[in-house]
This record gives sequence, C-alpha cells and structure tokens, in this order.
Amino acid sequence: MNNKPRKTLYLANHYGFSAQQRATLLPEIQAILEGMGIEVWEPFARNNQVDFSASGWAYQVGQRDLCDVRDSDGTFAIVNGCPPDEGVMVELGMAIAWGKPTFLFRDDFRRCTDSEQYPLNLMVFSGLPEANWREYWYTSIEDITDPRKALARWLSE
Repeated sequence: MNNKPRKTLYLANHYGFSAQQRATLLPEIQAILEGMGIEVWEPFARNNQVDFSASGWAYQVGQRDLCDVRDSDGTFAIVNGCPPDEGVMVELGMAIAWGKPTFLFRDDFRRCTDSEQYPLNLMVFSGLPEANWREYWYTSIEDITDPRKALARWLSE
C-alpha cells in the first residue's frame, strides 16, 4: 500500500470566467489530473465560499490564490490566448519565483512571441529546463498523462 501523500497541483486557469468552459473544459482537465493521483487545487472552486457582494472580496480572492500557489507542490497553468490570461501569468510567475515545478498546457495553435524558440513570451519558460522544456509543455488533453512527460515523472518522485 502506498502511504505517500498525494501531491497538490494548483490549476492556474481562466476557464472559470466562462460558463461553457467551466462546464466542459475545466472538469475534463481536472478529472485527468485527479485520475493521475493528484490533489487538484482549482481556484474557482476553492474560492466559491467568498461573498462576492461584500466589500474586499477581490483582495480575499487574490490572497487565497496567492496562498494556494505558495502552498501547493506544483502548478499546472493553462496558457491559452494571445496573450494568455494575465491572472494565470501572475500565478505562474509566483510559482516560478518560489521554485515550484511548473507545467504548461496550451492547445491554442497561435504563436504569441517574438522568440523563434518558444511559442509564448520567453519569461513563461523561465521556470523550465532549457534543454528539455518541451517535456513540461502539453499541447493536447492526451499529452497530460503521457508517461514520458515531466508531470508523470514528477508524480513518481
């Protein structure tokens, strides 16, 4: 029996802002990650107890997200869009600054960069290894569970 505690993964995403994406895309990605044995910290679900009609709600949400990024074992960031969602980028920046393992998901085929090497702003990749950054880069739902990719290896550590 495996008594090793499940790793926690902050799921930085913008899907919670859209009813359609919240109902279709977000549950699919969350279920895949949970199926891998990860405890997923999804910020929209974790902040649903905040009273959004009360003064100061935005500060409370921001502070809770900051604490979750800090306290999680790693971050899985959905970086779709041109440019990607600014909140996701801030969360990713915090994770990189705290030395958290980061994994990037982008099934958006558009390039959003001035770099020939990276498909997004080069700073998005500053938390990844130089030589094998593509192992941390996921371009399809099927990629997420690929045992040759970094997320699966991280889980087995």
